[in-house]
This record gives sequence, structure tokens and C-alpha cells, in this order.
Amino acid sequence: MQRASQALVIGGSMAGLLTGRILANHFDQVTIIERDYYPKEPAPRRGIPQSGHFHLLLSRGRKILEQLFPGLQDELVAAGAPLLTPQNETAWFSPAGWAIHFTPDRAGFVSSRDLLDWTIRRRLASFANVRFLEGGTVTGLLANSDHTGVAGAVVRFCDKADSTEEKSLYADLVVDASGKVSKAPQWLQTLGYAPPQEIVINGFFGYASRIYQAKADCPADWHSVFVSTAPPSRTRGGAIFPIEGKRWIVSLGGGDRDYPPTEEAGFLEFAHSLPTPLIYNAIKDAQPLTPISSYRGTENRIRHYDRLSRYPENFVVVGHAACAFNPVYGQGMTVAALSAQILDQCLNQRQPHPDGNLKGLSRQVQQKLAHVHSVAWLFATSQDYRYRGSAGGKPSLVTQLMIQYMDQVLKLITEDADVCQTFLEVVHMIKSPTNFFHPSIVVKAIGQIIKPSLSF
Repeated sequence: MQRASQALVIGGSMAGLLTGRILANHFDQVTIIERDYYPKEPAPRRGIPQSGHFHLLLSRGRKILEQLFPGLQDELVAAGAPLLTPQNETAWFSPAGWAIHFTPDRAGFVSSRDLLDWTIRRRLASFANVRFLEGGTVTGLLANSDHTGVAGAVVRFCDKADSTEEKSLYADLVVDASGKVSKAPQWLQTLGYAPPQEIVINGFFGYASRIYQAKADCPADWHSVFVSTAPPSRTRGGAIFPIEGKRWIVSLGGGDRDYPPTEEAGFLEFAHSLPTPLIYNAIKDAQPLTPISSYRGTENRIRHYDRLSRYPENFVVVGHAACAFNPVYGQGMTVAALSAQILDQCLNQRQPHPDGNLKGLSRQVQQKLAHVHSVAWLFATSQDYRYRGSAGGKPSLVTQLMIQYMDQVLKLITEDADVCQTFLEVVHMIKSPTNFFHPSIVVKAIGQIIKPSLSF
């Protein structure tokens, strides 16, 4: 009788949940280990310290989530998540000024992170071959018999009465989705592997958020507001987006340690200092529903598991455990969704092998993930490099040239609807960044440079 195949996921946040959903198609049993105890309803939890802040699910990520969980959007809308339609406009004050008014390319939703996580977790829990083990902290990895790979993990469980026990859980595949706090480099060292090269780029961005009751008499010419920073000269920005319960989530942020205050008067004054009064006017008389919460762990961090000369079989690192971006750019959840797709594709290629041999899978996945990470990494770090006080080294010549070129593209989005549409499609990961170098955009961008030199 053939042994049931086992997969183990370390971490039950978004990357872990989406990984678990993919693994449920390929393994007889999938176990998700989570340090927290999940709330029984949509609510903040310790394991997602930024859950009370604005989260953006890009169009590409939304599409993947709908494929993994058919009907997810309808379920969220039924729970009160506002629907973005072509009739709803977002007012975007870009680094170069007001962008051309734009509408969503198709219907989408906005919701709190709490509602999104809770809904996906509940859907995943309905799979018969998926189980959640809460209150578990992984303390190390188990080596296989010939020490060529990973055979499981050691987990310390702590119940609500503070009693602890340690268990060894064995699996055919172990996936680390434990986020920025991942101990995978140390675990690998313990097993005799070199830790990955780690790069950190920090623009010292911090933000503060609060939920308000949405005002019924709000101006009808915008549905949401996004005010971008424009470093190095303009370090402050903010956003208002509707969420379930007819509420607004309002986030204010600043780079170069220009952090928004967390007390009432300072928060409002920060909003008043933005280059447009839209956010301040909307919230100055609005009813706050929560305290002001802050978050400053926004550094970009990449661990190059793809570059290790020796890498263990049957172990994959995904999500923020491998590559974390400044959350202000909204890439994290979509990159997690793309990573789940890559894992699915790599596993599908091995389906014809009935013996379940996964040799070479880990390295294949890490190398494919590296490509996805590189695109998002370049976008995030090229922005954070602009802050005068940024730390982590200097941008490469290629990055410097990209920054200068993108300054011209950003100017175009204030006057050219086609360029604005292309920019948004790239930001939402629908199109490749190579589209910025389409001849029609290059000519216009160069024209932006030549124009001043021709004026008298």
C-alpha cells in the first residue's frame, strides 16, 4: 500500500494560505503551522502587525485568487466589501501631479486585510486534506536519511494554558512561509548549508492608519484617493479607500523618517500638509472608529536562496521569508499569489512520476521565484533609493538610469491617458515593465527632456 504524501507549510498568513491551497492539489495531507491562534471572525491578529493598515490587492493578484477560490469576489462583496466598477474613480495625485482620471479596467473589490485573510482561511479549511495546527513555532528542520534534503520540522506547541510540548512532523515537502521573521537561514546552517546572501534597502518609511465612518456627504467625484510621495523633495503621502461596513481606511505615510504622528492633532496636521487637501477635508469632521496605529517595518529585504551552490531537497522558501518589499507599494499579496502559481506549475511538471520523487524541485522553484522577485524588487527599491537618508548601498547604474527615465514617464501620466493606462497595467503586474520602453512611450519621454531645451 502506497504511503500518503505529506506537505508542511510553516506560517499561515497570505503566502502560507495560498501555498496550502496549491499543495492541496498535489498531496494527500497538507498541514499549516501557525504561531498564532486565529480569530473566530475578521479581526486583527499578532502575526499580521500591519493588518490594520491599508492593503492593496493588485489586479493580477485578484485574478489569481479568484482562480484558486472561485466566487471569492462575490463572497467578499456579500460580506460588505465595496465593489470597484468602471463608474468608480480613484483620484490619484502622482509624483508629477494629478494623473489622468482613470477607472478600474474591470470590476474588483476592496476590503480590510482582516476580512480577506479570514475569508480565504475559511475556504481553505473546507478542504478535507488540509489541517491547521495553531500555536506552533517551528524550532528547526529535520534532515533526511542521507542528509541531502529536508524531511520535516520540529515544532514547539504552546497551548493557551502556557504548557508546551515539542513534536517532530515529517513531510515530503516543507515550505517556509513564515514571513520576515523566518529563521530559515539559521535552520540551514544547523544542517550544514550556507545561509543565503541577504540585501536590505531601507527608505525608513513609516505609516499610521485609522478607520473612519464614511461620510454620506462626501464629494461624488472620487471613490478613493491616493496621494503618492515624490522623494527626495516630497516625503509625505496618504490614501483613503472604502472597506466593508461603509467605512474608510485612512493611511498617512512618510519616508526619510518623516513619520506621521499617532495622536489626533498631529495626524490631522500631517494630512493637512499633503499637496492636496482632499484627505484632510474628508477626515477632519469624520467620525473615527479606531485608535491610530503605526507601522515602520518597511525595509526591502531579499534573501537569495536561488544563488546557493548547495541547496537542500524538499524545502522551499516563499513570500516575505524570501523577499519582502516596502508595503506602501502594495506588491506583497500579489507576489505571494504569483509564487503559488509557480509552485503549482513546477509540481504539475512532476505529476507523471508516480514515485513522488521531488528531486530538483526546490532549486527549480527558488530560481523561478527569483525572477518574480527581481521585477517587484526593482520597482520598490528604485523608489526607496530616492530618499536622501536611505540605507543599504547605492543604486546600480541601471537603476539610476531607470529612475531618471521613469521621472519622464511619470510626467506623461498627468497628460496622456494611454501612458497612464500602461503605467497602471505594469504596476498591477498585468503587463511587463518592458512596456515602458515601447517606442511610442520612449518618444514621448525623450520629448519631455528635449522640450525644456527648446524653449526660450
